[in-house]
Amino acid sequence: MADDGIQRSALLLMSLGEDEAAEVFKHLAPREVQKIGRAMAALKAVSRDDVGGVVSRFCDEAGSQSSMALQAPEYLQSVLAKALGDKSAPIIERIRQGGDTSGIDKLKWLDSATIAQLICGEHPQIIATILVHLDQDQASEILSQFNERLRADVTLRIATLDGIQPAALKELNDSLAEVLAGAGSLQKSSLGGVRAAAEILNFLPAAQSNQIMESVRDTNAELAQQILDEMFIFEDLLSLDDRAVQTVLREVQSESLIVALKGASQELRERVFKNMSSRAAEMLREDLEAKGPVKLSEVEKEQKEILGIVRRLAEEGQVALGGKGDDAYV
Repeated sequence: MADDGIQRSALLLMSLGEDEAAEVFKHLAPREVQKIGRAMAALKAVSRDDVGGVVSRFCDEAGSQSSMALQAPEYLQSVLAKALGDKSAPIIERIRQGGDTSGIDKLKWLDSATIAQLICGEHPQIIATILVHLDQDQASEILSQFNERLRADVTLRIATLDGIQPAALKELNDSLAEVLAGAGSLQKSSLGGVRAAAEILNFLPAAQSNQIMESVRDTNAELAQQILDEMFIFEDLLSLDDRAVQTVLREVQSESLIVALKGASQELRERVFKNMSSRAAEMLREDLEAKGPVKLSEVEKEQKEILGIVRRLAEEGQVALGGKGDDAYV
């Protein structure tokens, strides 16, 4: 959920009243509750027009959802993809597998620093198994809390994790003081692997991600290259065709794009300008020149937000992300 979506959600819930907002919270994932809760707590003076605009937009979007999907699995996948974007895939996978990860799920309600402190003494293989069950952004926050050696070791194990057997999953839940119900009927989960490692690294600051990749390359150069091939970075937007770039630009806030492009190559900037109207491109050029220096952390934050939008659009089938191979998608 992008920052703009979080703010709109917070405003909407504040306008609903306590009982109704509580009912909505029951249906949100732990990370979404935390993000929206922080946004609600930070709200101060809000104009009537702001509230009216959010409520009006919600009513318009809700009113357009007039038909019911007849195929439950397809409906579930569509709803989760729209609600969670690129985070929906692992959740759908867990639902399909029917696995009970109740012990790990309880960790999602804790802040990343607390989780890192709780699990840093565990075997790296256990840590890797825990992280692949969490949302990628939360997993990357936890990973960033570890020392360089442990970060590299855990990433290597995530990338080489070939599924999780029910017995191992049960042992992991037991170690978190939870009992896994119906373990005998579970199928092997497909979580973990090179893609999981790449997605987690995508959320890390560039410096930490580069350090981890150097360590992984020292241990297994071939595996490091496989992870790099799966990672999609901001400059890889150059691999999109013009129609895809235009689709992405329609979803991105102007201020977010300005900050993100401060850290982009001139080639990528020109590609963006090319896919805008001449007037819009001229205004963007002027805004970039007038913006002045921007902290690297802010640039990376906005670039990751845009990459999240790109992944969501890819999940929805609106854009295809090639450039890493004939059938490469994110």
